[in-house]
Amino acid sequence: MKRSILERIGAGDQAAVEECLAQYGGLVWSLATRMSHSSTDAEDACQEIFVEIWQKAERFDPVVASEATFITVIARRRLIDRHRRMNSQPETVSMNAEALETTGISEPSRPDLVDEAAKAARCLDKLSHEQQKILKLSIHHGVSHGGISKKLSIPLGTVKSFARRGLIQLRDCMKRNSAQQAAGSAT
Repeated sequence: MKRSILERIGAGDQAAVEECLAQYGGLVWSLATRMSHSSTDAEDACQEIFVEIWQKAERFDPVVASEATFITVIARRRLIDRHRRMNSQPETVSMNAEALETTGISEPSRPDLVDEAAKAARCLDKLSHEQQKILKLSIHHGVSHGGISKKLSIPLGTVKSFARRGLIQLRDCMKRNSAQQAAGSAT
């Protein structure tokens, strides 16, 4: 009785690895391209899938499922895991001085930063005492909302509400200040 490709891979037959790639490469590639964001991501996924197939080849049982089914199940699981992992992590982009220059955004000068910080401080002073405490603990000291709740003996929902409203008021105040400054410099 002729052994299947996966059974031969499980037994350590290197030639079977090439046969597996030739036989099932198209299947895995089509699944990967459908569930990946880019062709580079699909290529990485295919590599991961085949490594896992080779690692699990000895578990293959032709009585339970066909080779194509076994490979499809592994591929789908790996692709779903990759999709979840990629979607759970926010995409980050490094912004250095060169990137700022190429996008047409200039780095603010020190006097501009000092001016913005002074405006923000004035806007922060206009908030309620509780909002000021919560935002200072959160922004200046890096305390989580849960930590602020415990530290100030305030319910977590209240901390979150004060923080959100405070940030909205800060944003609106900063926008008003910018608009007033723009109007003042235009005259």
